[in-house]
Amino acid sequence: MNFFKKLFSYGKKGKEKQIISKDDDSFDLNETNQEDKPELENKKTKRQLKQQPEPAPEVEPEPKPEPEPGPQSNKPASFFKRLFKKTDKKKLNKSLEKSSKSFLDKLKTVVLGKSKVDAAVLDDLEEILITSDVGVKTTLKIIDAIEERVQNQKYTNAQELELILKEEIQNIIFDEKDSSFFEITEKPHVIMVVGVNGVGKTTSIGKLAKFFSSQGLSVLIGAADTFRAAAIEQLEMWAERANVEIVKQKMGSDPASVAFDTLNSALNKKYDVVIIDTAGRLHNKINLMTELSKIGRVMNKLVEKAPHEIILVLDGSTGQNAFEQAKQFSESTKVSSLMVTKLDGTAKGGVVIGISDQLSIPVKYIGTGEKINDLELFNKKEFVESFFNKN
Repeated sequence: MNFFKKLFSYGKKGKEKQIISKDDDSFDLNETNQEDKPELENKKTKRQLKQQPEPAPEVEPEPKPEPEPGPQSNKPASFFKRLFKKTDKKKLNKSLEKSSKSFLDKLKTVVLGKSKVDAAVLDDLEEILITSDVGVKTTLKIIDAIEERVQNQKYTNAQELELILKEEIQNIIFDEKDSSFFEITEKPHVIMVVGVNGVGKTTSIGKLAKFFSSQGLSVLIGAADTFRAAAIEQLEMWAERANVEIVKQKMGSDPASVAFDTLNSALNKKYDVVIIDTAGRLHNKINLMTELSKIGRVMNKLVEKAPHEIILVLDGSTGQNAFEQAKQFSESTKVSSLMVTKLDGTAKGGVVIGISDQLSIPVKYIGTGEKINDLELFNKKEFVESFFNKN
């Protein structure tokens, strides 16, 4: 009977054929012709004529291609890929302008008047990287790699030094090579956001909500930071700006209870993305780990493997303090990716390089301003190009 449904729809429903072939030509033409044609030859003509009209009332369920989960689940993945190609270079250059100018001005003093790259130049370059908040360990790795290339390939002038420096910085930034890192395969896709107070966590959640909703995904926010009344109020304001719904309870409520209610509502109303806020500061690491683990366990009762992401928000303007925060949080909970904020107001953008390398945690988002749309997916090639931007 399945074959006759296909045959009927192929012959009688031109519009439905166009929908299927537009999304996946191989399904309509290749699969039907190759797999069902031998079966067609073995059927008697009379039976064909009798059975062919029967599916007429059943053709209505044929819109299977429309609600098929395939195109919907692929939508976020293709969205990420498109966005990578449409990186707002002007905005990225602007956000890294102070970091770039500070770094390049220092670099000029090192290579000015030098005819070759020697040990003295590398020593000065090492100092520049450290004072640019790249971090000591990451700096030493970069210098060792450059020194080896200079010796083996006989780089001699300043222009070549800048080129290999860019290459080595790009190589050392940890990124997630698996494309599934940018896919949303589970619905609701649950994101838990962590970070200390003052790093821009609430603002970042608002930006994330707008980021996903602008792509046609339904978003629900859970205000699980119940330790501060201001946190709930601020999150409400950002939810309104992003035009998304929010689940909240009164101040002092159990954060895990808020997370449970949020996820339960998301399941009932079929939301695509759930973003859970968490307390910005607890008394110590043990309390932090206990609270986050409890939230995770409660959500797991409703959705397996939730949360699917734990995003740590860091303030890029704090330099090495951001590195220490990332280190402490990664020891307390399983951070899956980073969001670095406030890069537009600092000369310490080099901290992104060190954090990503030393903790082997990919940077997924960067904040490029204070407005709700000032959020970019992190692309290490574009980041390094902007870091070395001379315009």
